[in-house]
Amino acid sequence: MTILCVRFQLPPTSEAALPGLLGTLEEFTPVIEALPPDGALADLRGAERYFKRDVEELASLIRVRALAWHGVDCVIGAGPGPMFARMALREAAPGTTRVVPEDPCALAEFLAEQPVRALPGVGTATARTLCEYGLDSVGKVAAAPLSTLQRLTSARTGRELHEMAQGIDRGRVVPNAVSRSLAAERPFPRDELDPDLHRRALLSAAEELGSRLRALDKVCRTLTLTVRYADLPHSRTGSSGGTPVATTRSRTLPEPTAHSSSLTDAAYRMYEALGLQRARVRGIALRAEGLDPAERASYQLTFDPVDEKVRRVEEVADRVRAKFGPRAVMPGSLVA
Repeated sequence: MTILCVRFQLPPTSEAALPGLLGTLEEFTPVIEALPPDGALADLRGAERYFKRDVEELASLIRVRALAWHGVDCVIGAGPGPMFARMALREAAPGTTRVVPEDPCALAEFLAEQPVRALPGVGTATARTLCEYGLDSVGKVAAAPLSTLQRLTSARTGRELHEMAQGIDRGRVVPNAVSRSLAAERPFPRDELDPDLHRRALLSAAEELGSRLRALDKVCRTLTLTVRYADLPHSRTGSSGGTPVATTRSRTLPEPTAHSSSLTDAAYRMYEALGLQRARVRGIALRAEGLDPAERASYQLTFDPVDEKVRRVEEVADRVRAKFGPRAVMPGSLVA
């Protein structure tokens, strides 16, 4: 089995382009797992035999089509499983494909020289703990006893680390639909330091998402915030100073919603939790995920008259916008 992990080198705050790019992958396989805002996993099992091309040739075709049809280049990692594909992606240079062969000896050699942070699911805290005890590479983790790993982390984490370091990849590509999410992007014309303008962008994006959700008769269960900073190389994280070039945070909402006020409150809380101080922000994007039909959603009963009034005002505003245009009714702070 060959898995591709693709990261499209999208311009700042261009998450809305992802569905079209995934259509390029669908030309080769129907088993695709979208990884918003700019990536995907693709299971090419059977595609090599069907197209009579090896994985590197298929990856080159995907890159050429993405460039020709969408003007977007990509970086690709390939391996016998999702874990290896993700790790290969970390080593791939922009515009190239890094392939990890399926030969057991080659897999073991590839893993042995990887930093422990390269293992999927290993965060900063876990990596720091392992490095303090000299387990700074996957090869050293593979050689460590299972009991030691479990003592340093936890029973479950230690077992997962031990399996991954031994080359056991239990991951799989779970097909999903990027259409089950909606994105609203707000780029700034220049690097913006003003928190008030950041909040206005969040308000505008949340209003747009709420309006689109209600027009589709949908609700969302999760809201994701992406803040992109002034330093914007194609890599997701890391700049010349080691500072992330983009921060992504997700929040599961208390209940599925399409109401702009609820989305705005959640967006504000995520933004405030980032603790940005004079950050030079290039753009902000909000994405509503886990979309479901509104009639299937369950809600907590409320007897708050203010809440009911807001809902009725929202319904009237939607009807006015449908008749006179999207700018017919908007929050006062966005009029300017």
